[in-house]
Amino acid sequence: MSADTAVPGIGALRQTGSLFSLAASVVAKTFRRPFQVRELIEQFWFIASVTILPTALVSVPFGAVIALQVGSLTRQLGAESFTGAASVLAVVQQASPLITALLVSGAAGSAICADIGARTVREEIDAMRVMGVSPVQRLIVPRVLGAMGVAVLLNGMVSVVGVMGGYYFNVIMQGGTPGAYLASFSALAHLPDLWISEIKALIFGFIAGVVAAHRGLSAKGGPKGVGDAVNQSVVIAFLLLFFVNLVLTAIYLQIVPAKGQ
Repeated sequence: MSADTAVPGIGALRQTGSLFSLAASVVAKTFRRPFQVRELIEQFWFIASVTILPTALVSVPFGAVIALQVGSLTRQLGAESFTGAASVLAVVQQASPLITALLVSGAAGSAICADIGARTVREEIDAMRVMGVSPVQRLIVPRVLGAMGVAVLLNGMVSVVGVMGGYYFNVIMQGGTPGAYLASFSALAHLPDLWISEIKALIFGFIAGVVAAHRGLSAKGGPKGVGDAVNQSVVIAFLLLFFVNLVLTAIYLQIVPAKGQ
């Protein structure tokens, strides 16, 4: 009987340790030469090409739903003057990084996992190790950095599109006042709200890339194993992203005081 079956949970613990080890290796090898500039540019463009359009299409209804719901709630409470701040902060702080993370991990992460998994089952990764080439430095670091860069840029795009969509649906569709919408936003929002959004997107991109690469390196059993690894990478990345978002939000609310306090 193997150790994984003898002790319940030891397999999951071992996989968790392997994931953290890969993350540390990616960070360490990022600053090691030679740096794969061409591979980074290719992966950045590929990830951007498969995520820009879906992200833009998702951000519009997401911002609209938040604006309509917040506008309806504030109207019931008699606090319509705070509609702009509530909807914009919800989009910038929470919706934008989460939308970006889900699409980067779902679209780009699955492609990264499938690519690395196919190389693993074809024994290309083992061949690189035999030749003295680090697969982490050669293949994984450019993909993780590409995912991080695209996540930051997509987060900015989602914030802009979501805020514009929220303004349209609140002011045009619900008959809100443009001046009150903008005044409440400038009164309650401040620059750290955008910083935490971009920091979240950067961390989420790192997590999505590392999880996808880790599951790809763990693929075995031919094409079926690669497909299973892709499914696992998406599920694991989603769970980690929501947990990390909770932690970062709690830390931010404790460290950065609300504007006006």
